[in-house]
Amino acid sequence: MGDPKFLRRTYDTPKHPWEAGRMEEERKLLQKYGLKNKRELWKAQSILRNFRRQARELQARLRAGGAQARRETDDLIARLTRLGILPVGTPTIDDVLALTTEDLLKRRFEWVVFSRGLAPTPFGARQWIVHGHLAIGDHRVTRPGYLVGPAEEAEIHYAPQSPLANDEHAVRVALRERLTARPAPAEASVPAPEGGAGS
Repeated sequence: MGDPKFLRRTYDTPKHPWEAGRMEEERKLLQKYGLKNKRELWKAQSILRNFRRQARELQARLRAGGAQARRETDDLIARLTRLGILPVGTPTIDDVLALTTEDLLKRRFEWVVFSRGLAPTPFGARQWIVHGHLAIGDHRVTRPGYLVGPAEEAEIHYAPQSPLANDEHAVRVALRERLTARPAPAEASVPAPEGGAGS
């Protein structure tokens, strides 16, 4: 098991570290989703890789038949639907295999906060989360990489202890003006942030 002080790495790094095309794609994703460094991107890719590997194994076992494989498939699909990575409805194992890294990144707390109009940029959302200005329900969440499920998304608001919980805070006023001046992002509609405070 190893010494607990030296934990195993939970992600895989690229096999060829200096590929220009891949590095450019990584840079774009870091900029778009407000990630701190490539390690966060590699962690998301490793999580997705594990889901896809599990889906491939289950797909092969389903062809052979077996009630256990069907139960495990239902559990995997239910978990991904609960996280909001798969759409609600009747997703299949093929939908799991079709997932991309961006599908996972869109469920990160910092991106959901930005897409709901509670922060001016993904980087701004990250800073506010780390500084404890945002909460989900009754709990203040300070992890930008937390995967937000659809059920939790409606409970995101400014933490009551935060100065940003005041609707007339100068930053909130500037944010509202900025949101009305710019078009919504293509990936998600940005509602006005008034309803997010104090709920």
